[in-house]
Amino acid sequence: MIKVAVIGTGSMGVNHVRVYSELADVQVVGVADTDKARVESVAGKYNTHPYSDYRELLQKEKPEAVSITLPTSLHEQAATIALQAGAHVLVEKPIAATLEEGQRIIQVARQLKRQLMVGHIIRFNPAIRALKDKLQAGELGRIIQIFCRRAGPFPARIRDVGVVVDLAPHDVDIMRFLTGLEPERVFAETEQHIHTDHEDLLFALLRFPHGITGALEINWLTPTKVREVLVLGERGLFRVDDLVQDLYFYENSQANGDLYSPLKHIKGVSEGSMTRFALQRIEPLRAELEAFIQAIQSEKPVPISGEDGLQALRLALALMESGRTHQVVEV
Repeated sequence: MIKVAVIGTGSMGVNHVRVYSELADVQVVGVADTDKARVESVAGKYNTHPYSDYRELLQKEKPEAVSITLPTSLHEQAATIALQAGAHVLVEKPIAATLEEGQRIIQVARQLKRQLMVGHIIRFNPAIRALKDKLQAGELGRIIQIFCRRAGPFPARIRDVGVVVDLAPHDVDIMRFLTGLEPERVFAETEQHIHTDHEDLLFALLRFPHGITGALEINWLTPTKVREVLVLGERGLFRVDDLVQDLYFYENSQANGDLYSPLKHIKGVSEGSMTRFALQRIEPLRAELEAFIQAIQSEKPVPISGEDGLQALRLALALMESGRTHQVVEV
């Protein structure tokens, strides 16, 4: 039985507590939050111990694994203290507010030989995982472009960071995950329309090796929620609807996997058949936390490392720099 704790009982933290409480061989020994009424409510619902100070939780309960679901600006302090208390740590993305903070968390985990995982939950969406398998199997042929769109209403709970640091790490991580490549340069436009302190709109271009282009649209201004990934290749187009975990393939009936043949100017591309794949739907957070616990039990590396989280943050900050300077940023 692995003893776990959750630090931060906001909307994401409550879901961590819920999922952990449903896992076999896991015991939620405590939850911590400075909001006394909220943490007591969560603790009562899931039959665990409430704490207003996570240091006290760590000292008394001695959890083996800890989820940190606090605001980004508090990640470094909480992760460091939890690691020093002997716990393996899963910190929600982004890993930290700055690269220096993220690097320090990684260094502490390495020195103490503790597992450190970053909560890039989109990788555990079954549609994304199926798409990754199909790309690796060469079913799309050469990748030409990848486009991610993440739009929706403004979340009033997020005040410490803007839309780029909050959401862009998801999508740049997915681009890295699906292509297996690191971008070479980025260019971004950002705007601040309704957020009191930070940007709430991003449109960006990313250049990957092998002629692959990336595009990224993120905002907190769209009344309806959109989560979409498109991967264009020589054999057609894959589309993921992240919200409903659907994966589609739109075939290029003329290319036959050889868009770059001598006949390309004659054949061009044309509409072929469309396939919607039958996938087993799962809760991505459950798959993520199961992977975290399994890595601890097996003493194998976590699927999303601190270095993965740091690279996603590095790219998000490069997008912010480009949006601020209106210049291409080499990464």
